[in-house]
Parts: sequence; structure tokens; C-alpha cells
Amino acid sequence: MKTAQGAARFDLLQVGDRLPERDFECDNVQLMLYNAALWNGHRIHFDEPYTREVEGYPGLVLAGPLLGDWLHQCVDEWLGEDGRILSIDYSNRVASYVGETLTSGGTVAALRPTNSEADIDVHIKNAEGEVVAPGKVVVRFGEYW
Repeated sequence: MKTAQGAARFDLLQVGDRLPERDFECDNVQLMLYNAALWNGHRIHFDEPYTREVEGYPGLVLAGPLLGDWLHQCVDEWLGEDGRILSIDYSNRVASYVGETLTSGGTVAALRPTNSEADIDVHIKNAEGEVVAPGKVVVRFGEYW
């Protein structure tokens, strides 16, 4: 369905516009439930003694797809009903752990007025400002499902 509001909002966008940042902090229960829903039984996500003593991590490791979901949420909340996400591509570069505060955000990287599409460079950063998950999201304004 097309919306005039979404098309009008696209016309106001500029390359370099920043998306609102959002902080996330995952606890043991959220991580366990998330991995259970994915049927991800890797012990680094739920067995802290194993994670530390065998794998050598400092704590329970956040699942990579969880970071992708947080990137998706960042863009989806920014879009609202003014458009829809067409694609998302991201990679996990640095391990993140239970208890860390991670921040999602993004920047408008390119605009295609012919089809009201925008490329958004997105990221998840840790408290030190290190990008742990960079990505790119393509959105189209003026329509939603």
C-alpha cells in the first residue's frame, strides 16, 4: 500500500542523515530464550563455565543473529509506516557478551529518487565505540505491507 506521508518523508531525506541510536543490553535469560527459539545449542551462549574454561571467552557470547535483529529494529522503528525494509546485509566482526551495552545506529548513505529507495549504513557499537556489526539496509519509502 502506498502512503503519501512516506513519499513526502523521502523528499526530506539527505545523505548523511542519522538514524536515532538505541541501546541494547542482553541478559542471560534473553540470550537463552533467543537461542532456544533458533534451536541454537552452541554452549557458548548458555554454559558460562564451558564458555570461559574451554572456549576462552570472558563470558556468554551473544548470538550473531540477535545483533542482526537489533539492526533491523533500529531501521524499522525509524521507518515506522512510512516505508519498508527491502533487504538487510550485515556481518559480525567482534564478539559481544552478556552484560555489555551495545548501541545500534545508522546513516543514510544513498538516495534513489526514481523509486524512493535509500541505502542505510547501519552498525552496532560496543561501549568503547568499536563497530561489532556493520551492515547495509535498503529501504523503500511510500509503501508498507
